[in-house]
Amino acid sequence: MNYDVIIIGAGPCGIFASMEMKNLNPDLSILILEKGNSMKKRICPKRKTDVCIGCKPCNITTGFAGAGAYSDGKLSLSPDVGGNLPKYLGYSQTQDLINYVDDVYLKFGADKKIFGIDKEDEIREIRRKAISGNLKLVECPIRHMGTEEGYNIYCRIEKYLDDIGVDLSFRNPVKDLIVNENKEIIGVVADKEYYSNKVIAAVGREGSDWLRGICLKHDVEVETGDIDIGVRVETRNEIMEELNESMYESKLIYYSQTFDDKVRTFCSNPGGEVSTEYYDNNLAVVNGHSYKSEDLKSENTNFALLVTKHFTKPFNSPIEYGTHIAKLGNMLSGNKILVQRYGDFKRGRRTTEERLHRNNIVPTLKDAVPGDLSLVLPFRILKSIDEMIMALDHVVPGIASDETLLYGVEVKFYSNRVIVDKNFETNIKGLYVGGDGAGITRGLMQASVNGVVLGRLLAK
Repeated sequence: MNYDVIIIGAGPCGIFASMEMKNLNPDLSILILEKGNSMKKRICPKRKTDVCIGCKPCNITTGFAGAGAYSDGKLSLSPDVGGNLPKYLGYSQTQDLINYVDDVYLKFGADKKIFGIDKEDEIREIRRKAISGNLKLVECPIRHMGTEEGYNIYCRIEKYLDDIGVDLSFRNPVKDLIVNENKEIIGVVADKEYYSNKVIAAVGREGSDWLRGICLKHDVEVETGDIDIGVRVETRNEIMEELNESMYESKLIYYSQTFDDKVRTFCSNPGGEVSTEYYDNNLAVVNGHSYKSEDLKSENTNFALLVTKHFTKPFNSPIEYGTHIAKLGNMLSGNKILVQRYGDFKRGRRTTEERLHRNNIVPTLKDAVPGDLSLVLPFRILKSIDEMIMALDHVVPGIASDETLLYGVEVKFYSNRVIVDKNFETNIKGLYVGGDGAGITRGLMQASVNGVVLGRLLAK
């Protein structure tokens, strides 16, 4: 089986790479190998039953469109958010490519409304409050697709790729690369051997640990990247109303007074629900999403607070470190997600069922287990999160309420940074990498842009 290009992973990077190549050179033969299911088979029973049955592979984190298919579907329209592409492409080119990709999403049905561009007075007041709390407000226009509409958009994109002749092979994980003695890629091993001298590894966060193993086996050059570990915060919509209506998702950055660690808000979901993602080895981590339809919205808003750590030598295992912390949470909760009231968090005590039930804030993650995050997260991370919540109270009065809910653990697995040249090619000739799993991007938009860049390079 010989192809002009083989793509590992059908996430946004792989999708847009294949689409761009076919649009520029329709005669190219392209194969996408994906460990998960097609869009129509990506059904999560827990969405209806509130009970996870342990689908393998997980339909939330794997399949066409990757974890993005079941995320909130936010497109960040500024190069300042969502990854490191400006480092590789320059700021201006990254912005031009974001605009290009945004037009593609609009073509497939994304909402035309953009948040964060028509509320200048309100955003100025939010910025003033942020400064008073030692927070930096990163302004970024947002296009919100929504969980259910994002699903429909990616269904249309999958059909389009099929129509233009991209070969899609689902439930067919890549086991290994085929590299010759000259350090050149010549193919991959999945259910059988597939051959090509151009391979894109675009495996996303779910595949970052697999990619790290592949890099070690084949001496692909990597460097230790940052790791983000934290919690998902849930409060009532009334508390977040000013931010939700003005910006939809506010990007706020804080540097802790005690440790000078960077803490940031991430992936805010107005009217959303907290959710669980399952990775390989049944590792449960917390996430969140929000539907587009008002009928499906909850009374709560959730967002992540992530503490960024950069380790120095001899440390070289950020993914294993994050996995270890998440496993501690799984151990205490019976492989579920822990939830703790902020009041209990401050007082160093475990949240009980009784205290949780008397809360004004009702958990949207129904099977979360009341517990104590101090038994899971290192003190340094706990302290930085506590300081961040107190700082946020200047911008969002009431977020530091005893009743605010903290879910753990949230870990972002994009810390395996593959070393690439200006064309995103590794030291293995013909092996290209892109997206979140390679440590290059951190979200839907920049992963999609990364795919476009790769598509244009390999279409020649």
